[in-house]
Amino acid sequence: MSTQMTNEPNSYQLSETKSSVVELRASIMTALPHLSDANHSEAWWLLGTSHCHLCEDAKALITRFQMVQPIDCLDVDIIDFDEALMMQFATTIPVLLTSARRLNYPFSVMDLQQLLSE
Repeated sequence: MSTQMTNEPNSYQLSETKSSVVELRASIMTALPHLSDANHSEAWWLLGTSHCHLCEDAKALITRFQMVQPIDCLDVDIIDFDEALMMQFATTIPVLLTSARRLNYPFSVMDLQQLLSE
């Protein structure tokens, strides 16, 4: 049995609808009102927390991506959420949220590039 490799992003990671992501971002803005600022509302948000090695890996990947693509990405610490919202992400961080999509880690530069084309 052979495994076929593709260069396409993992579609399961991009499966959430735009409306569900908009609702999720609204919930986060309720918990963290400073994210409602016009400067932050269109930014990508990297949800994570301190001392999370996967979050650090995701941040490093995004930082490298920003060297060739000028995107605004904010680090959002889930510890600042209320308990119910924090528990939605406790086992899935890091999570990248754009204004229209949710991308769960692990993700690649190609996945990030795909987000720009949507």
